[in-house]
Amino acid sequence: MRRQPRLDAPDVLHHVMVRGLERRTIFLDDTDRADFVARVARLAERGALTVYAWALLPNHAHLSVRAGNRPIARSIRALLTGYAGAFNRRHHRVGHLFRIRNAPCDAHVNQRSQPRRHRRHAGQPSRL
Repeated sequence: MRRQPRLDAPDVLHHVMVRGLERRTIFLDDTDRADFVARVARLAERGALTVYAWALLPNHAHLSVRAGNRPIARSIRALLTGYAGAFNRRHHRVGHLFRIRNAPCDAHVNQRSQPRRHRRHAGQPSRL
């Protein structure tokens, strides 16, 4: 059966979770974490995403985002492709870093309380 396309409507809050291939570590050190966050920030500065919260764990990451001036799938693909290439060069490795398709995303219709709820958890990296 074919996969359904991702929901990507205006004003939809997306919980995006990306996981390392075979649950491998995707952040080995602070340089990796800083690089990933800088890439997310660049997408936000360009208007591609509005970022409400993120959590980086050793083998996966959570993002709470809204699509901006381009589809969410295109922004996440650009983020992960760029990060994986830099990670592989930095750690002298080859091959895929992330699962082929991201873990299922929860897309929530815009409600005033949701961004606030996500912001409250932004300081707690183990929960989102």
